[in-house]
Amino acid sequence: MIVEQHWWNGDRTVRGRRDVYIRTDGQRWEVQAQIGGESGRSRVQECPSRAAATILADAWRGNHPAWRELPH
Repeated sequence: MIVEQHWWNGDRTVRGRRDVYIRTDGQRWEVQAQIGGESGRSRVQECPSRAAATILADAWRGNHPAWRELPH
């Protein structure tokens, strides 16, 4: 899977860090929400399209202004 988009909540502590990724293999789409950095917990949800993945990623991020998109 290739990361198409990646957002980070801006918290530099491991416990507070949150990441949301949109990934694809060219046919399948998925959104991953990760809590606590690379060694933390994560949840992956498959989506039928990029549009659906974007909607889900937006919902998982909420409207907190600290979220920023990172280069992939």
